[in-house]
Amino acid sequence: MKKIFLIIFAICMTFLPSLAEPPVLPSATGVIESIDYVDMDGESNGQTMTKQLATVRVLTGEFKGSEQVIENVLTNNPAYDMMLSKGDRVILHLEANDEVVGSEDDVDFFIADFKRDTTLYWLGAIFFAGLLLVGRLKGFLSFISIVATAAMIFFVLMPLILYGVNPIAAATGVSILATIVTIYIVAGFNRKSTSAVIGSAASLIFAGIISVIAIKFAHLTGFAGEETMFLYSARPDLDFTGILTASMMLATLGAVMDIAVSIASTINELYQTNKDLSKKALFKSGMNVGCDIIGTMANTLILVYLGSALPLVLLANNIDLQKFFNLNQVATEIVSALIGSIGILACVPLTAIVTAVLIKKKRFSDK
Repeated sequence: MKKIFLIIFAICMTFLPSLAEPPVLPSATGVIESIDYVDMDGESNGQTMTKQLATVRVLTGEFKGSEQVIENVLTNNPAYDMMLSKGDRVILHLEANDEVVGSEDDVDFFIADFKRDTTLYWLGAIFFAGLLLVGRLKGFLSFISIVATAAMIFFVLMPLILYGVNPIAAATGVSILATIVTIYIVAGFNRKSTSAVIGSAASLIFAGIISVIAIKFAHLTGFAGEETMFLYSARPDLDFTGILTASMMLATLGAVMDIAVSIASTINELYQTNKDLSKKALFKSGMNVGCDIIGTMANTLILVYLGSALPLVLLANNIDLQKFFNLNQVATEIVSALIGSIGILACVPLTAIVTAVLIKKKRFSDK
C-alpha cells in the first residue's frame, strides 16, 4: 500500500508543475485585412525602424472570425523582417496570459510567419502527378518509398536520437531499413534487389566509419548552423558530432541506392542475355558501368552541397583563403561532400562484386 501511495504521489508531483503553467495553445491561420505604419526613429540604438500595425482576421481555431491588431516591427534586417501586405495569409502564435482561457482577451496574438504550406502542397501535387505521368506504376511505387523513408526518419530516427540512442547507430539502422524498403518496393523481390541492398548497406557503413574518423581528426564540432545552436539550447545532452555523422550518412543514402540499383540491374540484364558469362566478366561489366556513373553522380553531389552553401562560398571573397577553408562551417560542408563521394566510390565495386557472386548462384535464380 505504501508503494502504491508513493507512485501516486510521484505522478501528481510530475504533473502539478505543468498544471500551474498557462495552457499551450495551438497556432492559427489569419489573413491581413489592413496595414498601418508607425515610425520608430531612434528607438533602437539610433537605428531607423518602422512598426506595422496589422489588422488580422483569424481564420481557424477557437477564435475564428475575430480581428486582432498585431504589431510587426521592421528592423531593416531581411533575415528577420516580415514585410506584410494586405491579403497575406500568416501563421499566428497564441500565448495564454492566464491559467484559464475564457476569451480572446486572455490570449496574446503574434505573427509567427507567412503561411507557406499551400505552396508546398501545390508543389507536392505537381511532383506526384509528374511521377505518375512519367513513371506510371514505378512512379507510384517510388512515391510510396519516399513516404516510407520520410516516415522512418521522422517517426523512428528522430525519436531514437531524442531519447538518447547513439545517433550513428540509429542512422545506420534506419538507413539500412530505408534501403531495404525502397529498393524492394521499386525494383521488386529478386536477386538484383538483394545485391543492391547489400551493396548500399555496405557502402553506407563504410561511409559512416570514414565520417567518424574525419570528424575526429578535423575537430568538427557539429555546430555548423543556427539550427544546431537552437537544438543545443533545448537539448544540450545530445551527441552533436554523432548527429553530424548521421546527417552525412542520410545525405549519402539516395545517391548510393541509385548507383547500387543501376549496377545490379545492368549486371542482371547482361546475365539474362548471356548466362555463360563468368563472375569476373560480370564484375568487370558492372565496374565499367559504375565508372561511367561515378563522374556525374559525384559531381551532382558536390554541386548539391555547393548550391546549399552558396552564401558561405561567397564569403571566400572577403576572407583569407586559409582561414576560410579552416572555418568549422566550411570544413563541415567539404567533409560532408567528400564523405558522400567516397560512399559512391565504395558502392561501385561492392555492388558489382556482390551482384556478380549472387547472380551466378542457382538458389538466387529468378524464375
